[in-house]
Amino acid sequence: MPEKNIIVSIGGSVEGAVKGEYSIDVKAVLSEAWQHTVKSRMSINLALLFVLIFGMMVSFIASSFFGGIELVIKDPELLQLINVIVTIAVWPFMAGIEMMGIFHAVNRPTQSKMALSFLHRGSWVALCALLTSILISIGFQLLIVPGILLAVLLSLTIPLVVEKKLTPVQAIILSIKALRFKVVPLLSIYVVLFMALIFLTLPIALLLESSLAPLGIVIFLFGFSYLAPWYYNVKGVLYREIFGVFVDENSIDSDLVDSVNQNSANKDTDHNGSDDSFSA
Repeated sequence: MPEKNIIVSIGGSVEGAVKGEYSIDVKAVLSEAWQHTVKSRMSINLALLFVLIFGMMVSFIASSFFGGIELVIKDPELLQLINVIVTIAVWPFMAGIEMMGIFHAVNRPTQSKMALSFLHRGSWVALCALLTSILISIGFQLLIVPGILLAVLLSLTIPLVVEKKLTPVQAIILSIKALRFKVVPLLSIYVVLFMALIFLTLPIALLLESSLAPLGIVIFLFGFSYLAPWYYNVKGVLYREIFGVFVDENSIDSDLVDSVNQNSANKDTDHNGSDDSFSA
């Protein structure tokens, strides 16, 4: 008799997430994501390089239909249209990179070709990316704070569309419902990542007008080759802890289960004593 594949969920759950029944340890999330980054950053970097080149090609081709890049840059409406086109074209591939972070969070290996693995959800992913981009833009047009808040609350919508197979609207609603409970720790994590990016740009800013400008660029690219995978691995760990990840029971790493169970043992205590939760 062939052995049946039993699918189980590692980490949190959708039902618990919408009730705020999860905890986020900022230091633990960043630390675990960094360990994944050190071990497996190359697959994400190669996939990002592919998406970058593809996005530039789409942008160049689309701009050529409107008179060239120089004309597009001078026209805000055309520039916005090109951004929409690039978003729709690129995000089906970006979804694969988001899923790499989630795979790392459950100790599963990844390859750069995973950027092509979720194109069957491409139309939903593109629509979700477009909707979230519009919502965040509206937030920033109102005030900076609403824009930042929406960026945090909508940061896990794409994996919900891919891994949980939700529609874009369902993913947006679920993400807001779940993440509103832990805005402060989530914001803290993203601030750390943003500050790391600012720190990486300092060599370029300091050496830009000197003969050492190429050295500044090399330092930035080297640091970014760690920061970008770290960002996606952080999102993968957050997604696992908040919504859970469905995996084959036979492929589960026992060390991962022990680690997640240890975190789960503290959830009730953290939730009851949390100062950063919002009421439903």
